[in-house]
Amino acid sequence: MAEVNGIKVPFIPINRNEVFEKAKPASQEGAFGQIFQEELDKIKFSNHALKRLETRNIQLSDTDISKIQTAVDKAELKGSKNSLVMMEDTAFIVNIPNRTVVTTMPIKDENDNIFTNIDSVVFT
Repeated sequence: MAEVNGIKVPFIPINRNEVFEKAKPASQEGAFGQIFQEELDKIKFSNHALKRLETRNIQLSDTDISKIQTAVDKAELKGSKNSLVMMEDTAFIVNIPNRTVVTTMPIKDENDNIFTNIDSVVFT
């Protein structure tokens, strides 16, 4: 028994690690970190790119966005900064460090298409 303020109380040793492990659920903390990282890794579209998608009537499916995401991941691994991502008959200019599609356009034979200020091209 231990004495606290003149009162005898039973002494029960507590493993401090058990208390902290029970008080802080690691699964929730890990889930938040994982979700946060997933959101950071997603590609974004600039306002300019969104307007170009709309005015040029370019429709993107979830599969298309996934392909662009994969292309951005590959370009990032190679150290690219600004990349031209070619997907079927559509071109996307992507700022790789920001993971942001800057603009997009359909590729047609009759147009003169010149791309400047890019350091890589990824075909999906």
